[in-house]
Amino acid sequence: MAEKIDIALAGNPNCGKTTLFNELTGSNGYVGNWPGVTVEKKEAVWKKDADVLFTDLPGIYSLSPYSPEEVVSRDFIISGRPSAIIDLVDVTNIERNLYLTTQILETGRPVVVGLNMCDLLEQRGEKIDSKRLSKMLGVPVVEVSALRSKNLDALVGTAVDSGRANKVAQGVKCFSPEVEDALQTIANTITGSCAPDLLRWYSIKVFERDSAAIEPLNLSKQQLEDMEKVIEAIERDRDDDSESIITSERYEWIATVMDACVVKAPGKLTVSEKIDRVVTNRVLGLPIFIAIMIGVYWVALVAVGTPATDWVNDQLFSDGFFVSSSGQAAFEEADEAWQDAHYTDQISGYIAAAEEAGVDTDGVQDAIDADPQTADDEATITEFEDAAEKAGVVATDVPVTDADGNYLDTEGNVITTLDEDGNPVLAEGQELDVLPTVTAADFATAVDSPEPDQHDYDGFVDSIPNAVTGWLTDAGTSNVVISLVVDGIIGGVGSVLGFIPQIFVLFVMLCFLEDCGYMSRVAFVMDRVFRRFGLSGKSFIPMIVSSGCGVPGVLATKTIENEHDRRMTAMLTTMIPCSAKLPIIALVMGVLAGGSSMWWVAPMFYLMGIAAIIISAVMLKKTKRFAGEPVPFVMELPDYHMPSIKSWALHVWERVAAYVKKAGTIIFAAAVGIWVLSNFGLAGWEGGDGSFGFLQAMDGAPETYMDYSILAGIGGALSFIFMPLGFGNWQATASTISALIAKENLVSTFGVLYGLGDATENSVSMWQGFANMFTIAGTLHVGAMCAFVAFNMLCAPCFAAMGTIRRQMDDPKWFWFAIGFECGFGWVVGLLINQLYELFVFGNFGFWTVVAFVLLALMLFQLFRPMPKWDEKDEHILDNLAEEPVA
Repeated sequence: MAEKIDIALAGNPNCGKTTLFNELTGSNGYVGNWPGVTVEKKEAVWKKDADVLFTDLPGIYSLSPYSPEEVVSRDFIISGRPSAIIDLVDVTNIERNLYLTTQILETGRPVVVGLNMCDLLEQRGEKIDSKRLSKMLGVPVVEVSALRSKNLDALVGTAVDSGRANKVAQGVKCFSPEVEDALQTIANTITGSCAPDLLRWYSIKVFERDSAAIEPLNLSKQQLEDMEKVIEAIERDRDDDSESIITSERYEWIATVMDACVVKAPGKLTVSEKIDRVVTNRVLGLPIFIAIMIGVYWVALVAVGTPATDWVNDQLFSDGFFVSSSGQAAFEEADEAWQDAHYTDQISGYIAAAEEAGVDTDGVQDAIDADPQTADDEATITEFEDAAEKAGVVATDVPVTDADGNYLDTEGNVITTLDEDGNPVLAEGQELDVLPTVTAADFATAVDSPEPDQHDYDGFVDSIPNAVTGWLTDAGTSNVVISLVVDGIIGGVGSVLGFIPQIFVLFVMLCFLEDCGYMSRVAFVMDRVFRRFGLSGKSFIPMIVSSGCGVPGVLATKTIENEHDRRMTAMLTTMIPCSAKLPIIALVMGVLAGGSSMWWVAPMFYLMGIAAIIISAVMLKKTKRFAGEPVPFVMELPDYHMPSIKSWALHVWERVAAYVKKAGTIIFAAAVGIWVLSNFGLAGWEGGDGSFGFLQAMDGAPETYMDYSILAGIGGALSFIFMPLGFGNWQATASTISALIAKENLVSTFGVLYGLGDATENSVSMWQGFANMFTIAGTLHVGAMCAFVAFNMLCAPCFAAMGTIRRQMDDPKWFWFAIGFECGFGWVVGLLINQLYELFVFGNFGFWTVVAFVLLALMLFQLFRPMPKWDEKDEHILDNLAEEPVA
C-alpha cells in the first residue's frame, strides 16, 4: 500500500493557490483577487492519486501571527507537520512573495517552490532563472501556470518525492554574521526544547520576541534572561528593534536574489500599469467604478437580463411556450387576427353595459370562459343575449386591452397606472383607446369566435402552473392541495426563480470583473475613500463578496486584524444589495415606470447601500466602542488577464447555485408557511359563521378572504411599527417579516398574498398589486414605497447571514447590538424618506415629521462633530463583555 502524503499549499494572497488547489483536486473553491478568500484551511485528495492529500491554507504574507489566517497557516505547518509544502510564488510580485518563502524554508519541512504566472512575466519582457533560484533557496523550483494547468504534474511529483524522502529544507543564511551568531547562541540555549528540524525556526522567533510562538517551548526564566541579553546587544548595536532587524535583513537578502535571478524589462510601462494609471487615478477611479457598476446593473436588469427573465415568467410560469416555430407562427397569426377584432373587449364591455341596464349577468362570463361548455352554459349565454337584446343594450366607449389585460392608449402603449378600483389613470395628453359601440350582434360574433388555444397547435409546451394544475385535477386532488401546490409552492418559489436569468447575467459580469483583476483595484480605490471615514480597503472586500451573498461576505471579515473594525464591518457589510434583494429592486423598477425607463433604480440602491455603510461607519467610529485608526491595507495588484473559462464558470455557478438552493429549501418552506397562514383563518366576514378553516372554500367567502387569515392578524398586530414609514398595512408588514427569513421571501410572499405567481413580467397586475400597498386615495405614494424598499435593503439580513454574524461576533451582546443597529438604521432611513416626501409633496406635517427632523439632526451632529479624544483608561461602554478572542 502506498504511503499517504499530505501536502500543504502555501503562498501570498492572490498568488493562484486556490486555482491550483481546484485544478489538482477537481474542487470548486472560491477564487478571488483579494486577501482572505480562503480564511480556513480546505482539504481534498489529488484527482490522480487518492494517497496524496492537499491542504489549501489561507493566503498570507508572513508566518507572523498578525491576522487570523496567518495563525491558521502557521499552526498547521508547525503543529500539523505536513509531509511537504508547495510554496506557490507569484513571479509578477516575486519580491514580496519570497519574504514568505524565506520563512517557510525555516519550518523544517520538505519544500518545493512553484513559480506561478511565468507567462505573464514573459509578456512583460522579463525573465527568471529558476535553476539559479533553486540553488540559492536550496530547494526544488518548478515553473507552472495554475490558470492554464501547465507543468502541475511535475510540481506535485517533485513535492511527493521530497515528502517521501523527507528532504527537509535547511533554510537560507539570509542574515548578517552578527545576527547569525546571535541566532546560533539562542539555538544552543533552546536545544532539547524542540524538535531538531525546528531549531532555526524557534531561534528566529525567540529573537523576534514572538511570545505566541515560543510559549510551547516552556523555557525557564534563566534561559529567557540569557537570550534577552543577546537580543538587546544586537538592538543597541543596530539602534533598532529585533523584529525590524529580521524583516529588513530578509528583504536585503531577497534583493540580492532578485539581482541574480531576475532580468527586468526595459523601463516601459506594462499594459496593466497603463490601465491602472486611469482606473486607480485619485480623481477618476471612483467615478469609473460607479459608471462600471451602473453599466453592469443596466445590462443585467434591462438590456439582457430582463428579456430572459420575461421569457421565464411569461412562458415557464405563465402561458407556456412553443418548441416548434411553425406551430408558434400559426398560433400567433390566429391570435393576432382574434385580438384585432377586439373580441375580449366586446364581450367584457357588453356585459358591463348590460349590468348597468339592469340585465341579469350572473354567471355569463363564467359560462363563456367554460372549456368545454355544457348545455347549461349555452343556455345561460342564450338567455342573457335575449334579455340584453330586448333591453336594447349597446355598449359605448369600451376600453381596449392587450393580451395581458393591460389597458392601451390610442398609441398602443400600455397604461401603467391604475386607480384603487383597477381603472386606468391617464397622463396629461394621453387618451384611452376605446371601441365606440358594441351591439348585440357584435357580442354574439365575439362569443361565437373563441380565443385560439395554444394547446391546439403543434409544439406547444404548457407552463408549470397549468401543467401541474391539470395533473392534480385529473388525479382527483382536492382544491386545498391544488391551491397549496400551485398558489403556495409554485407561486411563491416560482416568483423568485423567475429572476434567475437576471441574477445569472449579473454574476457573469461581476465574476469577470473579479477574476480579471479589476475588483482588487476597486478595493485599492475604495481604501482611499473608506480611510476618510474610519475604515480600510479590507472592509470593502467583504462588501463586494456580499453582492453575491451576505454569508461569505461576513466570513471574509476574518481577515481584518483590528477587532473593532472587524465587528463593525461584519455588522455593516450586509447593507450592500445581494442577489436575494435583486427581485425587490426589479419589482420597484416595474412599478415606477414599467421597468426599462427606470434602469437607474438598481444602481441607485447599490450606491444607497455604500452610502449607508459610510454614514454608519462615521457615526460608529465616533463612539468609544469603535474608536481607533483603521488598519493598514496591503494588497498585491495582479496583472490584468483573461479569466480561465473553467474558474469563471465555477465562480458564477457557485453564486447562482446558492440562490437556487435557497429557493428550493428556505423559500420553499417559507412559501408553504405563508400559504397556510394566509389561507386559513376565521370566517369573520358579514354573513360568515366565524368558524376556522380553509377560507376560500367557505360559503360566502369574499375575494378579500385573506384579510381574515392568520397572517393578516399577525401583520395587523405588528403594522403599527411601520405606520410612520407609510406602509402600515398587514400585507406589507407580513412581507417584511418573511424577508427576515430570506430576502427573496418578500417577493414570493407578495406573490402568494396577491395570487400573482403566474402573472407575467409584462403584466401590470404584478406591478399594480405591489403598488396597491402604497396607494392612497388613488395616488401612488412613492415615498412610502421607497421607504419600504430602503428598510428591507438596510435592516437585518436573512437568517443564514444573521447566524454567520452571530459566530463572527462571538458574543450575544455584540450580536444583538449589530441586529438592533441594522434594523434601527433601516427604520430611521425609511422614516426620513417617507416623512420628507409627505412634507414636500403632500404638504403634510405632524408628530412623525418632527421625530424625523430630530433624528436627522442627531445623525448630522454625529456625522460632522469632531472625533472625540477618548481617555485610554475609560472603561468600555459595553460592560462585562467577554475578552475579545482572535477569530
